[in-house]
Amino acid sequence: MTRLVLGSASSGRLAVLRAAGVEPAVLVSGVDEDAVLAELGPDPAPGPATVALASAKAQRVVELLDPALAADCVVVGCDSMLYIDGELRGKPPTVADARERWRAMAGRTGQLYTGHSLIRLTDGEIACRASEAVTTTVRFGTPSDDDLEAYLASGEPLRVAGGFTLDGLGGWFVDGVDGDPSSVVGISLPLLRRLLHEAGVSIATLWAANPAG
Repeated sequence: MTRLVLGSASSGRLAVLRAAGVEPAVLVSGVDEDAVLAELGPDPAPGPATVALASAKAQRVVELLDPALAADCVVVGCDSMLYIDGELRGKPPTVADARERWRAMAGRTGQLYTGHSLIRLTDGEIACRASEAVTTTVRFGTPSDDDLEAYLASGEPLRVAGGFTLDGLGGWFVDGVDGDPSSVVGISLPLLRRLLHEAGVSIATLWAANPAG
């Protein structure tokens, strides 16, 4: 029975998979994201950068797998970054950074890139690798000063790529998305379905081996 292993601590990604009928095993990679990006050189392209991060996470999780899981599983790593004003933005390091970013992107649009890396293992050996990034345009609203300060005080912007969420408190300040909403949460179901197909794994197989609830 093919188990799905999610290489992420993201509650949003886990919630997307659970809502889609899959309860994955969760194993956090602990990859140093700054080190991965540094290896790409200055100003890496958004898609390749997020794929590189996702791939590093998936590979690290493979190295940490228990042999019982590695006998038959699919490991999925993901990473999201916001691209706006020619700059890739991950999690804001401080409240001041988050405030500055929100004031710059309020009332505007940005592209949220989510890289995916899938590694299929059978009998403890890698049978397939597949990776790709998906892009979704996010249309930001303009929060009032009081609302922005309350949002910053919640701590949520410091925990998420781009300093916003679609499925949490930040959803109040997103006017819309053009593209796949699940990718904005952190994992694209349509893209994951295609990558699973490349690896020879059907959604029916995932449902049977990883039932949610």
